Amino acid sequence: MYLGYGIVFAVAALATFATTPIVRRVAIRFGAVVHPDERRVHDRPTPTLGGGAMFIGFLAAMGVAWALPGRHGFSAVFTGSTEPLGVVLAAGIICSVGLLDDIRDVSPPAKLAGQVLAGSVLSLAGVTMLFFRVPFADFVVLSPDLAPLITVLWVVGMANAINLIDGLDGLAAGIVAIAAGAFFLYSIQLSHAGLIEDYNIGPLIAAITCGICVGFLPHNFTPAKIFMGDAGAMLLGVLMASSTLVVGGRTADQFSGQTYFFFAPLIIPFFILGVPILDTAFAIIRRALRRSALSEADKEHLHHRLMRLGHGQRRSVLILWAWTAVLSAIVLYPTYTNKGNAVVPGLVAGLGIALYTYLRPGARRAAKLAAVEDPPPEGVVVLPHRRPPATGA
Repeated sequence: MYLGYGIVFAVAALATFATTPIVRRVAIRFGAVVHPDERRVHDRPTPTLGGGAMFIGFLAAMGVAWALPGRHGFSAVFTGSTEPLGVVLAAGIICSVGLLDDIRDVSPPAKLAGQVLAGSVLSLAGVTMLFFRVPFADFVVLSPDLAPLITVLWVVGMANAINLIDGLDGLAAGIVAIAAGAFFLYSIQLSHAGLIEDYNIGPLIAAITCGICVGFLPHNFTPAKIFMGDAGAMLLGVLMASSTLVVGGRTADQFSGQTYFFFAPLIIPFFILGVPILDTAFAIIRRALRRSALSEADKEHLHHRLMRLGHGQRRSVLILWAWTAVLSAIVLYPTYTNKGNAVVPGLVAGLGIALYTYLRPGARRAAKLAAVEDPPPEGVVVLPHRRPPATGA
């Protein structure tokens, strides 16, 4: 089975890597190019539609997974279940909506309708959660009339979380690659413990998602040759939602009862996808206070704040990748060691990243220089700083 996962991962990565230059030329031909402006950090016109290449990589990997024979294949996943078809249809719907938005702007309500439709298709195909566990409390068994609503909300939340974090070259692809890889390792451990069935599609989708991100990153890392666009970001959101729904929402057991923060498998996505979810929460609060629409872009995301601290685009991306890796390690540590004190190494590593982020030599100096170079707003008078008069006998 491990060989099978390795094969589909490699197919997803290679197919995405090979088709991205072709999609890039198509994007340029059809004018799907993002030009620099005051809301973006890139400084040259860059083609988008990278989500199309990611979708091709996803389809290629799913086709190979379906065709793999013998003990390395996934016959249990594809036999007698409509879940694989539902994931493919939902991915196609969300990618089509995103591609349309990348070519010509689609209104936020229309994009939301596409996300709801993708979530509804997943629900109809059986890609739903059965258990919802409340932290520090018992789990809730979802009724048949409530499960579809939770599924749709889960898909909408994941799609918008990944879309909002997609602001720097390679940021979203790298974060999702780390998150999907970590979630794959976690779900494999649940499978070994007998908490999810062999026919669960979650590990397969996580491996494919990681593969398409790895294949896309060489073209997307700074300086990016192509952007994934809304099509790629929302596609990754739907795939991560599908994987976490059928892994976290299918067991009522706690895999590691020795750790106080390890509430249930359902909570794992919030740790592993901590960066985009935290950024989404900040964005919602920030725009609510300003009374602006959630779809209105700004330059107040975590990655923009890092750049204002003096970090370049590349270093900001690497710092957020490291943050995601630390959050993932906090989850995986007790899973693979049966020790509950995972919060200690996680906090130590997180503290190291925080210190490097805010105390790196030159970061504060660069931020001060940027503040000096920016002229004050019109009508604001800046008074020179003067020492208070000396006093003495």
